[in-house]
Amino acid sequence: MDLHFGDSKPTDDERAAVDALLGPPESSWEGADRSDADLRWARGGRPARDRRDQLLPGLHAINDRIGWISEGALGYLCRRLTVPPAEAYGVATFYAMFSVTPRPATVLHVCTDLACTAAGAKELLAGTERRLGPDVHLEHSPCLGLCERAPAALAIRAGDPVRTAVAAPATVGSAVLAATAPDSAPEEPPPAAAVPQAGRAGLTLLRRVGVVDPASLDDYRAHGGYTALRRAFDLGPAGVIREVTDSGLAGRGGAAFPTGRKWQATASQPDHPHHLVCNADESEPGTFKDRVLMEGDPYALVEAMTIAAYAIGARHGHIYLRGEYPRAARRLRHAIGRARARGFLGDDVLGQGFAFDIEIRRGAGAYICGEETALFNSIEGYRGEPRSKPPFPVEKGLFGKPTVENNVETLVNVLPVLTMGAAAYAAIGTAGSTGPKLFCVSGSVDRPGVYELPFGATLGELLDLAEVRGNLRAVLLGGAAGGFVRPDELGIPLTFEGTREAGTTLGSGVVMAFDDTVPLPGLLLRIARFFRDESCGQCVPCRVGTVRQEEALHRIAGRTGAGAADDIALLREVGRAMRDASICGLGQTAWNAVESAIDRLGAYE
Repeated sequence: MDLHFGDSKPTDDERAAVDALLGPPESSWEGADRSDADLRWARGGRPARDRRDQLLPGLHAINDRIGWISEGALGYLCRRLTVPPAEAYGVATFYAMFSVTPRPATVLHVCTDLACTAAGAKELLAGTERRLGPDVHLEHSPCLGLCERAPAALAIRAGDPVRTAVAAPATVGSAVLAATAPDSAPEEPPPAAAVPQAGRAGLTLLRRVGVVDPASLDDYRAHGGYTALRRAFDLGPAGVIREVTDSGLAGRGGAAFPTGRKWQATASQPDHPHHLVCNADESEPGTFKDRVLMEGDPYALVEAMTIAAYAIGARHGHIYLRGEYPRAARRLRHAIGRARARGFLGDDVLGQGFAFDIEIRRGAGAYICGEETALFNSIEGYRGEPRSKPPFPVEKGLFGKPTVENNVETLVNVLPVLTMGAAAYAAIGTAGSTGPKLFCVSGSVDRPGVYELPFGATLGELLDLAEVRGNLRAVLLGGAAGGFVRPDELGIPLTFEGTREAGTTLGSGVVMAFDDTVPLPGLLLRIARFFRDESCGQCVPCRVGTVRQEEALHRIAGRTGAGAADDIALLREVGRAMRDASICGLGQTAWNAVESAIDRLGAYE
């Protein structure tokens, strides 16, 4: 491959950031000083190209150290990995958390998404902007996954090491403090603060949050940790898959695909190696349950991934973690390190002759990377664009090999499946939706947070626990990709089949309540802008349709009745085109919330 690099050179700090990740360069072909040997033969080639998957970590390394990615730094990283600079530029500009233009070392992300908008994000932004100086870059951010503490802000100060601070619920003063003095900002509340039921009897998935020390492996084991893995070894891989299949466990990320079938399909593939990927990139506005699990019970995810890998025959696992979750990243790194040191990860897990280890890959602000094949591309060092299917990931997934991809909540459900048995687990919930479910409740409620209920509880029962305030105007189920329901529809059972029969969706478990003080047209415009910004642009229906949807909503914002009829008809036509012809779920669901607001809530009448 004949690569062409520009004349820009990396600074010493930029070079150090890349070398800290990849090690020092071995020859001038990778950016070292030229030696006599370098004049006789080229070194690098295929071994360097095989490290293409280090492109995203390399971009993070530079961005974390400097605050932005210069042409010289990008060129040096490309030399080290033998990646064409044009391709690397396309990757760097794909992610919202990176910048290829100069900016201050400190970036303050202020969430402007649904829950934060309803909680006063506009005023927070205006007040913060007036008080910040030129040393801080203010970023209008999509959902930061802190909806239970809206409005929220995240400050990131580049350096060695990078420093972060969270202000949530944020005031102008606390947001400015987080940006200007992150080391002096107050600590975040413990994860249990996001779980109103914390410590109560009868919980399954959340029973350890707020009860155990999330940093202590011994505390985790004292509360039942690693019991499930020992039973898995007793059952054998086929037995584990049979238990998961018989339990009826379905994916908790929104698609509700049977987990046992996915595991079995991957395990039976003759092509090796097999891969396991945990999708921890929960970027759906209103979703934060996986964050709470990772922060409050990180060893549970490590154990669950070890079980899944044992069942499908994987030796290596990836956690693709949201870049906006610094505390979850710290907790998981610690848990993985302790598990490895104590023999729960590594070359011989618990002396069973099974080798498995876990690697964390940080996302960088791209909602589309929640789609499994876009996530694979991101890990491999390409733009996070979805792939056409078939082939499906169980046949050709990460690095072209059979892959299981599950989200955090799905994996953590495997632990009670094995400890209580498939039959007992399946007895929870309904015949079509088994087990417990986590719901993320935010908006116009007095007790926002993550709630655990058995499938089959009604929407009204959940909102009673969260204590709705004011006059309820609407409830958004499933997040931006979900749909609105009316206050007279609170009897909807929270199951996959129940919400489907009601003409809506359960999605990943988002429940956002809005009272009559929240302007509905403003929410719809924010949803439309979210999908416009987050579309990867790969397919025409989504790339163009999301723009046209937002344009139409802007036109009818000040009109109702007959004046809006033509644009509503256009919205329906565009929505059908996106739903029928988009490559992935982003375009296919981008019209759902707007459609439900028009048809169920009478928006723009």
